[in-house]
Amino acid sequence: MQQPSEEYLEMHPRLSTHNSEESNLIDDMDSRPEDDSKLLRKLGFSFFLFGLVNNVLYVIILSAALDLVPPSTPKGIIAFCNIAPALAAKVGWPYILKGRIRYAKRLTGCCVLSSIGMLIVASFDSLYARLLGISLASFSSGLGELTFLQLSTTYAPPSVLGTVSGLVGAFLWWELRGFGVRVGVGLSSVLPIIIPATYFFLLPSSSAFLYSMPQSSYDEQGSALPYTPLPANEEEIGEEEGILRAVPRKNFSLSFNDKLRLVKPLLMRYMLPLCKSLSDFEYTINQGVAPTLLYPVPSPEKYWLLSKIIKSVRDYYPLWQLVYQTTVFLSRSSISIGIPPLPQNLLPLPSVLQGLILLLLAFESSVGFYAEDAEGLSILTVFFLISLEGICGGLAYVNAFYRVNQERPDPSTAHDMERAKQEKEFKIGSIGFADSSGILFASLLAVPTELALCKAQTRRGKMLCKGL
Repeated sequence: MQQPSEEYLEMHPRLSTHNSEESNLIDDMDSRPEDDSKLLRKLGFSFFLFGLVNNVLYVIILSAALDLVPPSTPKGIIAFCNIAPALAAKVGWPYILKGRIRYAKRLTGCCVLSSIGMLIVASFDSLYARLLGISLASFSSGLGELTFLQLSTTYAPPSVLGTVSGLVGAFLWWELRGFGVRVGVGLSSVLPIIIPATYFFLLPSSSAFLYSMPQSSYDEQGSALPYTPLPANEEEIGEEEGILRAVPRKNFSLSFNDKLRLVKPLLMRYMLPLCKSLSDFEYTINQGVAPTLLYPVPSPEKYWLLSKIIKSVRDYYPLWQLVYQTTVFLSRSSISIGIPPLPQNLLPLPSVLQGLILLLLAFESSVGFYAEDAEGLSILTVFFLISLEGICGGLAYVNAFYRVNQERPDPSTAHDMERAKQEKEFKIGSIGFADSSGILFASLLAVPTELALCKAQTRRGKMLCKGL
């Protein structure tokens, strides 16, 4: 099509303006793929940092359990204080909260609370003071995880938390434990500052994805949820800046009955498999059985590689934590690297496998698969079983949250964007309660489990568990 001449455009300035705007729009469309890619990288890296820092302190505490309590104290008490306050946060906030979530204030509060908790752990030798510090950091971690999961639902497409945190936390303590609790844990107390810094200075506004992202997170299910920007006035919208919505803002909050209606379908479908995986099995292994999976230090002459990794009996417990966190990281990343999610009817499978692994590891601890002088075979067998445990735990976790995030809204309320948004935030937060309650039950079960297995070992003359 022939373009108008310059003289003609001078005589028709409105046409000139229109063509200029059209040209700018074409230029914007040409540059949009590059801008979209940059926004997605910033979004992904922001949530990676959120998940990393929020959970890394939790894992450091678990990995340092041997160093935080006296030898006579069951390590399960650390797991209990490291999860009970987090569970209280995950249970309380979704059901008590009314209306919009104030993300900025939440994240700043989590940062302060985590740092104070870790400083208390590092500054005091008293067991009760350390348990108090762990409890404060735990409450912050639980509230932080809930907040990040809910924050991820405000983006289209929804973002996901970084899953490398457990691996980094276990590796950090593997390296820092040589400095002792005071220095090692003290250094970790500065990490929470990264969370509000990421939120304020790196995380892009969800309104930036308005034109670059698909108009619906539910297109595959056939229920579209168009996104339009909200006013970015904090007085008007709380601290959820840039939240997207298609209708004018109104004062709406889910009632308690609404929340009960939403959570009931999730109980058997997602929450029970996730809770069973983490309660009766996974964390019972990590905090009840793993502290008793001890063997003589491998000799360089017989096991040259193992002798370079394990230099004292106290190295076994943090090593098992590192193995678990490495494999759980890999399996939690499965969907993001293109591995298909588990079918709905196979969601309980990881829990069943973990139950079998628990029985096998408990047998190895109490009776042993091999002769006493075959510690190499025992270590390799435990390594394999804990790796499989981590894979199953990661699959249970990532598939439960994936399935919830893919559920389409109720057709009767899908037109109300504010209601649909709050319902999705609540459902994600409710699933977080399942894994935390599972870990809490496991921490209670871990204490008698560790004591019983240690007694079984001493009856057959293996006294290593008494020296930790």
